[in-house]
Amino acid sequence: MTRKYQARIYVTLRPSVLDPAGTAVQSGLQHMGYDNVEQVRIGKYVELTLTAADETAARQQLDRVCDQLLANPVIENYRFELTESATLNSGVTA
Repeated sequence: MTRKYQARIYVTLRPSVLDPAGTAVQSGLQHMGYDNVEQVRIGKYVELTLTAADETAARQQLDRVCDQLLANPVIENYRFELTESATLNSGVTA
């Protein structure tokens, strides 16, 4: 039986990498009077649905997808949340 999973993936720059977009947003916020904002970091958020035999297989596939496409492992970190959304039956329903 195949299971369906919903993944929420967060990709962020490593702390040692400069974030010009975050710096620009922080500067803009300070010009607007938000002097209490100390740091801004910009990242990516991705949602996807996938099917897999089990949660372990889904997590392994997500690791590969993130490493190969969604994140640049040299300068970015990623994490994901995985939840089972529904069970798919391989048979025909009446």
